Amino acid sequence: MDKKNTVIGALLLIAALASFYFSARYAPQQPVQPTSTATSGSPLATNQAPAAGPASSPSDATLSAPTTTVAAPAEFVTLANEFIAVKFTNQGGAIDSIALLKKAAHLDTAHKESAERYTLNAKQAAPALSLADFPGADRNVAYTLVSQTATEVVYRAVAHNLEVTRRYSLAKAPGLDDYQLRHETTFRNLSNAPLALPRAVFNLGTAAPLSDTDTGIYLNVGYYNGDSTEFVRRDQLASAGFMSSGPPPAFLDQPAAIQWASVKNQFFAMILTPDQPGVGVRVERVKVDPMQPAENRGAYGVTAYAQFDLKPLAAGASTTFGASYFAGPKEYKRLANTDVFKHHENEVMQFNTYPGKLFFSSFFAPLLLTIMTWVHSVVPSWGLAIVLTTLLLKIVFLPLTLAASRSAKRMAKLQPHMAAMREKYKDNPQKMQTETLRLFKENQVNPVGGCIPILITIPFFMAMFTMLQSVSELRFASFLWVHDLSAPDTIYSFGAVTLPILGLTHLNINIMPLFMGATMIFQMRLTPTPTTDPAQQTMFKVMPWMFMLFCYNFASGLALYSTINGLFTIGQQMVINRMPEPQLPINAGATPGTVKNVTPKKKK
Repeated sequence: MDKKNTVIGALLLIAALASFYFSARYAPQQPVQPTSTATSGSPLATNQAPAAGPASSPSDATLSAPTTTVAAPAEFVTLANEFIAVKFTNQGGAIDSIALLKKAAHLDTAHKESAERYTLNAKQAAPALSLADFPGADRNVAYTLVSQTATEVVYRAVAHNLEVTRRYSLAKAPGLDDYQLRHETTFRNLSNAPLALPRAVFNLGTAAPLSDTDTGIYLNVGYYNGDSTEFVRRDQLASAGFMSSGPPPAFLDQPAAIQWASVKNQFFAMILTPDQPGVGVRVERVKVDPMQPAENRGAYGVTAYAQFDLKPLAAGASTTFGASYFAGPKEYKRLANTDVFKHHENEVMQFNTYPGKLFFSSFFAPLLLTIMTWVHSVVPSWGLAIVLTTLLLKIVFLPLTLAASRSAKRMAKLQPHMAAMREKYKDNPQKMQTETLRLFKENQVNPVGGCIPILITIPFFMAMFTMLQSVSELRFASFLWVHDLSAPDTIYSFGAVTLPILGLTHLNINIMPLFMGATMIFQMRLTPTPTTDPAQQTMFKVMPWMFMLFCYNFASGLALYSTINGLFTIGQQMVINRMPEPQLPINAGATPGTVKNVTPKKKK
């Protein structure tokens, strides 16, 4: 392999990986709308009938402000199917929490999935789908349970001249996913006069860190505006912004014609898809663990409120807001089902965000995941699926790799002749370029051929990097000594440390990245560079350590992929090294000293 070209490809990969690694942690703050801090005088504290007049916007206080005393204690009912158990509360007539019946909350002491199920919105700023800033119908109101069946629950509240009926259904129906429920809120004017309604603001749920060691870097709010999908990270509300010493914003308003909006962590999401587009989203950073100190990033979650304008109601008239609400794992195959999710809800996976889009991760990440999922349907282990997928990719690209290797071998044999030409034609660059191209053509050499193998791996490596930040399939998937392929394979921890620039909160011993680095070192020694350039030699020595640094505290599935890819490459290179040396044409095979100098002589 031509090491000079390989260095170029490796540098591209390292630069991209560095950008990818740090962008999720220290991306620049987006401009925020002017905000004010929460006050005890929030309109949420009022409980009066909506007055006639123009529709109002959310208040300038946080919508997650502490609730006032409700008229009755909380009462709960539950609807369940095979996949979810939805716990409803009369406070706001909304969703208290959603237990995912097929997803464990954590691993037990024996590194097996616990009996406890993972629950969305367990740590909450407000009940999911509760109304906010809607006097007489928000979460401060104790709704009456009107009816309950095995698949449906209905709540109702009456405030002066307005009746609000909230209906939730888990009935299996065409166009609904197993993790999806149907919701309708009906507003009915009980008076004999027209009634203007305030803006309907629905809480989307609260996304919290997955564990005590999760710093929450994947917590964000997303929404699709009909043209593009935008995301707001929790940490964008952790400070006032770059080079600013002011207090952090209390909330961030995002005006947009939203076709869906989501709140999510690394592996799970809550997605509201309304029947009619909304007018915006408000994002808030909320403390979900009061036992942790305020400076601990893991103590904070993120919540959001979807906003919808309601038309005035004529006397005795009613209007209904309808939506589907997904609460479940981020599984690409499920979310890509266009019979159910018709507005690009699969983009909640964030396969197409910077800098992954530079390497077409929106194409390669789903492709890689689809292949792995198909392989996993044949073999029982996700780790083995990664191994076999890597082998399959190596086989598919073997002809291209062999062609590149043959070209690189020819290039290596031409190095003495090229050096001689550079010396002979040093005063005639145009002639040197012409002769070099002729030499390449006669000997069937691609000058960038040595770079092709590593360029092939870059999109798939970046796709794996992108994919492991979102997919829930590998969560708690074990392989060999690895207990969770979606997390580092820590075998020992020295305890808490403070290394924020590397994104580290604990100093651990992780084995898989060390194996990955060892295979890279052996692979580079197997193919020693023909150059004596100290800079290139240093780069090849540093590269494995750079990869170990980037992958050390990341998902072990990525290190497994890179390790297996390296092992296959080593075996492949050993076979290539045993192949016969290429025979060069006689004219090009002359000794370097026979290259004739045709440089024009300077006139004295």
